[in-house]
Amino acid sequence: MDYSRPLLADRLAAEYVLGTLRGAARRRFEALLPAHPALAAAVAGWQARLLPLSAAVTPVPPSPGVWSRLERRLFAGAATPARWWQRLGLWQGVSAFATVAALALGLVLSQPQPVQPPIIVVIAPNPEAAGVLQAGFAAGLTRDGRALVLQPIHPVVPGSGRAFELWAVPPQGAPRSLGLVSGEQATTVQRGLLLRDTAAFAVSLEPSGGSPTGAPTGPILSVGKLQI
Repeated sequence: MDYSRPLLADRLAAEYVLGTLRGAARRRFEALLPAHPALAAAVAGWQARLLPLSAAVTPVPPSPGVWSRLERRLFAGAATPARWWQRLGLWQGVSAFATVAALALGLVLSQPQPVQPPIIVVIAPNPEAAGVLQAGFAAGLTRDGRALVLQPIHPVVPGSGRAFELWAVPPQGAPRSLGLVSGEQATTVQRGLLLRDTAAFAVSLEPSGGSPTGAPTGPILSVGKLQI
């Protein structure tokens, strides 16, 4: 396989960064990276394009029950703690242990808490619109559905007097407009309930101010199914 071909390298790099390249194919790709500058450059390019998606991830604060669970673990079975304090040696040991536990707890609470990764949706070019314009996007959504970052896979210009509009497509009924988006740089959409009653996302070609009717009027350039 000729990995120096730009289209092949870009496709494999996209699948690798998005996580859809798995198993033996992923391990083989990782083994090839150091020896193929074209592959490494393609991976770096995709990572740079998708990096803005991480900004949409909402930090998760530590649970308020952390301290109570720690107390239960440390002092489980201590039914008669008054007897402990009558023994100086044991008191010193417990005191030192409590100090270490407090320092450990402070360290845990000071560390960044793990967050759920964003939901990635590839909004691929629509073959039926290939004669109009080739436009593909990658969307990253926070798990709470409050923010979406849309990144064009390749820069594309809609043309004079035209614009790209993003839509949330329900299983049934009319799509909802999520506003105009750029074909050259990342666009952030922040609004509530982006995931509610949404089966897919689509991008259409509209007049420069957006659809005048509240529904797509131009060709659907790209579509991506939402999978949670």
